[in-house]
Amino acid sequence: MRTLFASNNKPARRQERGILVLLLCLLFSPLLLKAQGDTTQPAATDTTAVAATTEEAAAPEMISPSISLTGIQQANNSIIIKAALKAKANGQFYQLYRMKLQAFAVNGEEEIPLGHVITDGMGKAIFTIKNDSLPADAEGKLNFKVVFAGNKMMDPAEEVLSFKKAKLEITPVKEDSLMSVQVKLVDGAGNPVKDATVGIFVKRLIQPQKLGEATTDENGEAVIEFPNGIPGDEKGNLTIIGRVDENETFGNLEASSVQPWGVAVSNKSVEQPRALWSSHPPLWMLITFIVLMAAVWGHYIVIVYEMFRLRKEEPHTEPQKN
Repeated sequence: MRTLFASNNKPARRQERGILVLLLCLLFSPLLLKAQGDTTQPAATDTTAVAATTEEAAAPEMISPSISLTGIQQANNSIIIKAALKAKANGQFYQLYRMKLQAFAVNGEEEIPLGHVITDGMGKAIFTIKNDSLPADAEGKLNFKVVFAGNKMMDPAEEVLSFKKAKLEITPVKEDSLMSVQVKLVDGAGNPVKDATVGIFVKRLIQPQKLGEATTDENGEAVIEFPNGIPGDEKGNLTIIGRVDENETFGNLEASSVQPWGVAVSNKSVEQPRALWSSHPPLWMLITFIVLMAAVWGHYIVIVYEMFRLRKEEPHTEPQKN
């Protein structure tokens, strides 16, 4: 009886367990649905972020160029501004050629255009400006700005240059066999500038050769001796250059003068005499070389000729007929 009663209660117990599981599923189903909704929303946000990151990675990185300026005040009341445009990419600097640079004279908030120049193969451009028409500020400074407008691959760039007006004058002096160069440095108002270092150079093919330097006195003057025996052109002319480099107040200044103080050197091509160190060797050496080469190549020709002759004299055996 106990065994039969126990076996008859098993289906009832299974039915009760099924009902309990169903109630639990109905009870926790809203929580599961809410959790699923919460997990899908961040996924969409992550997809948007990934798409934005991909677009940023696909966009090319802009190149940021830089401009360096050097201003030189000439003795003829003109100013030369040398500009160099370059940019750094992949850890290396590159000169940017065939780029348009514009120059302006700045007077307060006013910008006076001075023209534009296209950079050369070395990324450099030169502006030549007349000093007489340039406005100066209250301190007597000349202010310049060079601008690069940029393009689709490069950001715009600009650089400012400022210095006070000044003028450098040189006077070559020759007394008997002694030669010297007198220099004088004055500011824009004509006042002498003292304690300025002035160098004397002579123009050479690649870059000027420095001959000496001196410091101006209270009158803004200095004297530098000029050496003898410097090669010049076919008439002995030399281009003497006086230069002030990177002065804190006046920047760079330059003046030049042409004087016949050099040794005349002809620029015409003259045939050099026959010598071992020239392109025209001595005649005996040339004849000896020709004879030796003829002997060597003559042996080669004889050997080749004998080989062909022996080949022709080789006996030919006719095939036997059956």
